[in-house]
Amino acid sequence: MVPFLGKTELVQKFPTVTVDMGAIRFVCNGAKVLRPGIVAFDSFKKGDVVAVKDQTHGKLLAVGLALEDSETAKSMAKGYVVDNLHHVGDKVWEAAKEI
Repeated sequence: MVPFLGKTELVQKFPTVTVDMGAIRFVCNGAKVLRPGIVAFDSFKKGDVVAVKDQTHGKLLAVGLALEDSETAKSMAKGYVVDNLHHVGDKVWEAAKEI
């Protein structure tokens, strides 16, 4: 089960990573979240559900599964941090707009 981005009050209860504006296009196309694009972290453990938001507006972009602990990710220079499971514009998002 993955939380739906349209239920912002629920998704906001999960830890977040904040990405820079250059990463938004990739995250919204389903890419995994890479360490260089992350500018801020909440605390989370490997395997936790993590929300991804943008740096400028704080809008939710995606929900994914943490591939590393937040403390480990902070010390990384590169690599995958969050596996993107659901993002704005995916099939689930578009189907919900039609309902």
